Formats: sequence, C-alpha cells, structure tokens
Amino acid sequence: MTRIQMTLNGSARTAEVEDRTLLVNFLRDELGLTGTHVGCDTSQCGACTVHIDGRAIKSCTLLAVQADGAKVTTIEGMASGETLHPVQQAFSECHGLQCGYCTPGMVMAVSDLLRRHPQPTDDQILHGLEGNLCRCTGYVNIVRSVKRAAELMNAR
Repeated sequence: MTRIQMTLNGSARTAEVEDRTLLVNFLRDELGLTGTHVGCDTSQCGACTVHIDGRAIKSCTLLAVQADGAKVTTIEGMASGETLHPVQQAFSECHGLQCGYCTPGMVMAVSDLLRRHPQPTDDQILHGLEGNLCRCTGYVNIVRSVKRAAELMNAR
C-alpha cells in the first residue's frame, strides 16, 4: 500500500492505495465518485476522462499513485454548486447527450479543448473529440454543444 495525497475537486485528500490500482477505480470504488465511467479499460472510449493538473487524461491509463501530488478534477467538480459549468450547460441546451454514458468524459475533454482553443475551428473540435466515443448521437449535437460552450465561455 502507498500513501497518496492529491487535491480532488478542490479539496485535499489523502488515501492508502494498492500500487496497481487504476485512478478510475480509485475514484469510483474508493471515493464513490461514480461520474467517471469505465467504458473499455483500454483508453479507447474516453468515458473515464478526468483533469490532472488541468489536462484531460484518461483515468483508466493512470495508476492512482501517479496522481500523487496532483490536482485532480472529476465531472463532480465541474459545476459550482447548482450552477453548471458552461460545457455542461451547453451539452444540456444543445442535446449533446443521449444515453449519457459518454457525457462526463466528453465534458472533461471539451473543457480541456476549450482551455487550449477558446474559439475552436471545426477541425480542432473534431480532433479534440477523437479520443471520446459516443455510440448514440452521431456527434452532430456534440459538436453543436462544443460551439455553444465556446460562446458561453467567451462571454464570461
């Protein structure tokens, strides 16, 4: 067992974890943060995407011990109380979800994309979504949601 410390959704956390524990399993099973989904365990789908030190990372590819000392944000940490993050708001407004399974990972990937490209081109949006799979929507409303989120974030 290894002792790790991190800032998780703005709060300091300390825990003991087995060295082989994946970050996604630590978040879900040990901390009860089930918004981070396990879709494939092979980093193909993006459902497990979280932010590590502000960057979108697939948490099924990272050991919990590798997040020691990091600032980790999950989907549960995106909203501010009852106020949705602009990306969450845009996904709701533009119907960028259907079953919702991929949505947390999409929101995390899109918020990182918009941090890097506040006014993304269509190519930047498509490239930014490459690592996140949706089996329901066909991506039209997801792309529309990204564009709306950019508008909302740029209006701040």
